[in-house]
Amino acid sequence: MTVTMEHKNGRKSSWDSKMSVSTVSTGTRHYRRSASSILSTDSDIRFTRKKLSSQYRCGCCIITSFLLLLLLAGVAVYIAYTYFFTQIPQEQIYRASFKVIEGDIYSMEMADPSTERFKIRARDYRERLNLLFRRSYIRHGFSGTEILALDGIEGKDLIVHFNVHIDPTYIDVDADDLKELLSKEISLEKSLYFRNLTIDAKSLEVKESDAPIHSTTTQKPTTLKPEPVTKLPDPPRKCSKAQLPYCTKSAHNITTYPTIFGHKSLNDVQNDMITFREIVDAECYNYAYDFVCSLLQPSCKLGVKEDEMVLPCKSFCRDFMQGCGSRLQPRIKSALDCNRFPEFEGVGSCIHRPNCLREIQSKSASRQCDGVADCEDLSDERLCPYCPNGHVHCGIGRQCIRKSQRCDGKVDCPDGSDERSCLNLAPSVKNLTRNWLVSPHLTRYHSNGFVIFNEKGDIGKLCTENLNRSLSPNKTMLVLQTVAASLCRTLSYKKVSAVHVETDTENGIPYVSMKDPTAAEISFIRGPCNSKQVMKITCDELACGTQATHSSSSSRLNKMAYQGDWPWHAALFKEDVHLCDGTLISPEWVITTTSCFQGQPKAEWTVRLGTVRLSATSPWQQERRVVGMVKSPVEGSTVALIRLEEPLVMSDFVRPICLPKENFGVKESLMYCNTLGWTKNRDQLQRVQVRIGRMDKCENKSISSVNSICTETAYGYDDCNEEEFAGSPLLCIQPNGPKWSLVGVSNWRIACMRTKVDRPRMYDKISSNVDWIEQTINAEDNTR
Repeated sequence: MTVTMEHKNGRKSSWDSKMSVSTVSTGTRHYRRSASSILSTDSDIRFTRKKLSSQYRCGCCIITSFLLLLLLAGVAVYIAYTYFFTQIPQEQIYRASFKVIEGDIYSMEMADPSTERFKIRARDYRERLNLLFRRSYIRHGFSGTEILALDGIEGKDLIVHFNVHIDPTYIDVDADDLKELLSKEISLEKSLYFRNLTIDAKSLEVKESDAPIHSTTTQKPTTLKPEPVTKLPDPPRKCSKAQLPYCTKSAHNITTYPTIFGHKSLNDVQNDMITFREIVDAECYNYAYDFVCSLLQPSCKLGVKEDEMVLPCKSFCRDFMQGCGSRLQPRIKSALDCNRFPEFEGVGSCIHRPNCLREIQSKSASRQCDGVADCEDLSDERLCPYCPNGHVHCGIGRQCIRKSQRCDGKVDCPDGSDERSCLNLAPSVKNLTRNWLVSPHLTRYHSNGFVIFNEKGDIGKLCTENLNRSLSPNKTMLVLQTVAASLCRTLSYKKVSAVHVETDTENGIPYVSMKDPTAAEISFIRGPCNSKQVMKITCDELACGTQATHSSSSSRLNKMAYQGDWPWHAALFKEDVHLCDGTLISPEWVITTTSCFQGQPKAEWTVRLGTVRLSATSPWQQERRVVGMVKSPVEGSTVALIRLEEPLVMSDFVRPICLPKENFGVKESLMYCNTLGWTKNRDQLQRVQVRIGRMDKCENKSISSVNSICTETAYGYDDCNEEEFAGSPLLCIQPNGPKWSLVGVSNWRIACMRTKVDRPRMYDKISSNVDWIEQTINAEDNTR
């Protein structure tokens, strides 16, 4: 149907139009009617409304009354909630612990919550405790238990730390009630719930944990003028149960707040979940889920004064940022500065990347069980036929030992690491025990700390109370100084800075005392230390140029480098790409060449030490960001000093090289020298033995200066299996002893030449730069 209207120029207040209506059918008919028969004027329109009946009015009254009643009920609930219910009862958490003296023993594997041994034992104790409380008078208010940690001494008593959750809505109990309930069950000769276990009743402790961080109390607004507020210190960090549903697949079941993103509670995390789920769903990194959950629900371990948050390892963070960094929001990216994350120093020190062994098996199976560590937890070398279950890897080579073989007087590891550092320095026994779980090597040197002994795997402290009973004060101090000097020298420090005696605050550890303090050779005997007076030492000036993993000189050096062969060698990365090499001369300074930085003033550089494979992550690897570069002022020299953002931690695998003396002369016949390069695939570090050559061989192929040193391969022509990068070192043994010195630095990249063509190498001399190097380092150190 089609409708058309034509407006005439009549008065505007009426509709004076023609309207035609046409309908299409089998026949066509036309109708013409006056517009007035169809539409009326505005004055003709009338509206009528039928009055409502009494039934309709009654229904409206009922509905209105019902809505009013709901409104009054809502107001009553609001007033009651605001003025009468000032606080909703919150779950009470009680922290408890007890010592098992028979029926179970502690092993080092229980220190890590991700191990199968911990999970099995934790589940057993949790079920025992749950049964006890569910069948007691507090069952109506009991919510559950969680095992926080298993602690103790290897092969001896086991200490169980756990939380008890109570809902105060249903029952009113306190710490004494729970202690009494546990104590009654523990004291029974035939306990129903602790069958086959003997628990020391005196060791039982129960105390109420701190209240939750957030509160649901609504405060009434006030118009009073605010008074000055004094900011209180943050409450001590506490471990709590991990409750985020998204991260139920994580290896740990306890967490802590606040997180590095500022989340102070589970609600804060859940409000931010969409952002983090988008990162994981983007599939920018294979282990993005593991990394994100380790930040949203970080692992937690019990501490002395307060509990500690366990973050992902620095290498794990770098891998994540390399794949997902470009997708992160600015606020998240600013919190993920990988240089602030910890480096792996032993079990529990940080969360390392999962499935390292599986990746090696799929990509390069030949690297498994080859004697070189490729995974931070040494899983690629521990899970091998030569390493039985429960043994500790020697760290270097294809050899494992029993824990009791550590410091038993017999060398069992190829490099003798099992019999080194049987007397050591550390802040605590627990700190040293954690490192020992990886290998006998020291992952961190402590220049000051308590004197720690290790005998057949048992670790404790040196007690000094027998000195006060048998010697005068002067002789006591003389003995302490003698022991300190001998220990510092053994740990490769040049001098002793301080020696004193302190009262030990660590509990449950063994002690030894000096059997005859005045004897020429001091021996130690086990015994109690009632006074808990222990020895503390500060050493200074770590010796340079020594290979701690070697018991002899360079005659034992392999062509393909093992960890610890060259602890001062550094790989330089520009935005995660390996471009140059360098050499460590102090914890904060590395020597390289200026040619690495030409035309790249704003590039981000990092330095990596403690590894001999660029594609692997060893337990001893360290990385630092470069924050400055200083060029040599010596004429004709291209040497450069680069400064690191933070000092490196010295260890058996990260140590400084010695600088030559300022008037050090290069003698061709007396010098045993090497340089270092990388295999053709840029993966494995390897040694190339060179000898000092005549300058004319290098001058024919390159431009030399008064600071140049020319070398040639010691054994004929190169085999083209390695490539040397700019900044690679010329390392030579000092004539007066088995110490290595940095004699030169290459200023260009030395690639492979065609077969049977000699490849002379030219280096910048370091001896002419020694005075400038020492002045620069000392001046910068004094400004800190």
